[in-house]
Amino acid sequence: MSKRLQDKVAFVTGAGSGIGAATALRFAEEGALVVLCGRRAQPLEAVLEQVVAAGGRAEVAVADVSDEQAYVAALQATAQRHGRLDILVNNAMAYTWGGIDSMTTADWHANFTTTVDGTFWGTRTAMQLMQGKGGSIVNIASICGLFGTAWMAGYSAAKAAVINFSRAAASEGAAHNIRCNVIIPGVVDTPATAGMLGDARARANTEKVIPMRRVGQPHELANAILFLASDEASYVTGASLAVDGGRGSDLYTVLE
Repeated sequence: MSKRLQDKVAFVTGAGSGIGAATALRFAEEGALVVLCGRRAQPLEAVLEQVVAAGGRAEVAVADVSDEQAYVAALQATAQRHGRLDILVNNAMAYTWGGIDSMTTADWHANFTTTVDGTFWGTRTAMQLMQGKGGSIVNIASICGLFGTAWMAGYSAAKAAVINFSRAAASEGAAHNIRCNVIIPGVVDTPATAGMLGDARARANTEKVIPMRRVGQPHELANAILFLASDEASYVTGASLAVDGGRGSDLYTVLE
């Protein structure tokens, strides 16, 4: 039986840890050659070692997604080396924390450069490279982009923008067999959430408002991303898939 991503070329941003690393490992298991993109070489090299140890194929591309020239060049170099780009996962993000009344304009903008601009630059470049061949783009949003989260107004706004931008990209890409979908994670156990899950009490308070009563694990997000990236989702585009343990359900009410 062939693997789901056999001989596909996939590019994953934010691949040095968390959801990005789990996705890269999962893609490699399914036969893809995975380009691991991030700002720092050391975490990427560690993921590369894991991929190779498991019998997979991967490469490292050190590039800051908030730097248009560097990010676009990394994508173009990938397609040039391998003759194609089949899958792009825009996973890299950045955020600031603080109330709206004290937020500086610089802090506000800092939420958008990687999350929104980077997603735009990556999607635009991928659509150009996938012309005539088709491909799959999976953009990673957040439950904050649906609800809005206090003291994270910039991040919430940026992730909401990713969701609606991806719908537009799906509409434009459909005629060229270029699919664009969104994964909407809830709270996932990653380095980015270590602060909010730092002690047993904080973790318990977080889990209390999740219907499944636990936070997600990176591999659970990776499995959902794999589905949307693969040909199993060949008739799925413009979709936003929540992977949040039921947190986004309007029917659920916390009773405690």
